[in-house]
Amino acid sequence: MTHTLPSMPTSRQPGCPFDPPKELIDAREQSPISHFTFPDGHQGWVVTGYELTRQILADPRFSSRRELMKHHPTVDYGDIEVPPAPPGEFLLMDEPQHGRYRKPLVGKFTVRRMRLLTERVEQVTAEHLDAMEKAGPTVDLVTAFAKPIPAIVICELLGVPYEDRGFFQENIDKFLGGEVGDEELFAAYLATQQYLAELITAKRADPTDDVLSDLLNSDLTDEELKGMALILLSAGFDTTANMIALGTFALLQNPDQLAALRADPSLADQAVEELLRYLTVAKQFFRVALEDVELGGHTIKAGSTVVLSLSTANRDPDRFTDPHRLDVHRQEGGHLAFSHGVHQCLGQQLARVELRVALPALLGRFPTLRLAVPADEVALRPEAADIYGVKSLPVTWDA
Repeated sequence: MTHTLPSMPTSRQPGCPFDPPKELIDAREQSPISHFTFPDGHQGWVVTGYELTRQILADPRFSSRRELMKHHPTVDYGDIEVPPAPPGEFLLMDEPQHGRYRKPLVGKFTVRRMRLLTERVEQVTAEHLDAMEKAGPTVDLVTAFAKPIPAIVICELLGVPYEDRGFFQENIDKFLGGEVGDEELFAAYLATQQYLAELITAKRADPTDDVLSDLLNSDLTDEELKGMALILLSAGFDTTANMIALGTFALLQNPDQLAALRADPSLADQAVEELLRYLTVAKQFFRVALEDVELGGHTIKAGSTVVLSLSTANRDPDRFTDPHRLDVHRQEGGHLAFSHGVHQCLGQQLARVELRVALPALLGRFPTLRLAVPADEVALRPEAADIYGVKSLPVTWDA
């Protein structure tokens, strides 16, 4: 019998800010794949199980192309024509277009190259911990620590001047945060594109030692470079910023795990992987079937939109022991927080370096770190946001 998900949840359970919406957890308990009627009447699917999610992410019969994404699980946009992704915005493309843009970047985000950045990440982290200590003992961890570190690092990598990073933080927040109206969101997107176009022109006149300048030696056009830079800036900033803040919140709410990490800093790598799994801030992706596909005992018809719930896939008890428990000692790898297949996150090693440096350093500098407000008063991003997280995280410590 086919399980049906009656509606897509738009909020999480009160008191459970780290868990996926209960309706999705319940759906996964019934079946790893559920039939779903979109608000516009489209007949599609929601996949909540780990194995099926992983299969679809690696299956070229399921497309990421923007022009096919006509149906949204919570909004009826009517009969609209969706244009293809702009040049360079490769996350919303299939092969071979996707590979044409991704391939020149692969060598610039290797494990080795990202590890060489560790010293710089440590320096930026220490500078912001010093500023927190001077400003404290009560600060908003999001603005004082979680956002500036990845913003500075990704801007330096791409060659964005230091003084312009605030511009990016503000505008990327607007078009990824799920907080502003369509008009303001679009204005922020256009402002960022315009800035990047001017930056590329400046780089062509005066190249510097950065990823964007390196790409000028390829056959990529300025329009393509602009789209690629937009993807790298937004992905390299927003996801990591939310992981730092939400990860800190999760550790503070799990004092036994926090104590274990403080007692044994060598657990940092495992703890980061576990937080990535447990929180899964990039909580869902969409795919469209290009042909009829037999999957999980069901026929996914060509043209069907499939919602992949990565947050529930990473909480699948068929894959992870006691999946709803945060366990910094966990050694079960293979989470899908960075996706899977050809679209697996290009900057995942950079994110790992930033998290492995920032979280232990924060906890080491402030041994008495704690929330400055009750946990239920922490402002969370809406479920509608592309990336889940906290809007602000007031913390304090003993001076």
